[in-house]
Amino acid sequence: MRIAIINGPNLNLLGKREPSVYGTESFEDYLSYLKGKYTQDEISYFQSNVEGEIINELHRVGFDYDGIIFNPGGYTHTSVAIGDAVAAISAPVIEVHISNVYAREEFRKTSFVSPKAKGIISGLGLKGYELAFGFFQGV
Repeated sequence: MRIAIINGPNLNLLGKREPSVYGTESFEDYLSYLKGKYTQDEISYFQSNVEGEIINELHRVGFDYDGIIFNPGGYTHTSVAIGDAVAAISAPVIEVHISNVYAREEFRKTSFVSPKAKGIISGLGLKGYELAFGFFQGV
């Protein structure tokens, strides 16, 4: 199975940024764990702080991969274009958020991605990515 993980803005700072909200583990360390656990899968990883680059990556993998695990970060709440890109592709998308966006500021309760995603995992830390893998594995 081919699974793409796409992370949006500021997720390159995991392990350093607001550890009380996002934890102390870097995404690179967590990605190593996922690749070790899901050895039968081809896993690609992409992170960008730039909206257009994220859209380009969704387009690149969105017709060839079996699934996409996508944390759009702050663009969740602001980017109609990213929501449109998710709607335009054929690969199912699981939207993942490390923090519980519904327990945070009011503006975070709006997502331009959620209506186009197959499902949403929010508030379970990095474990949310693993749970998204479980969905694609049929678990």
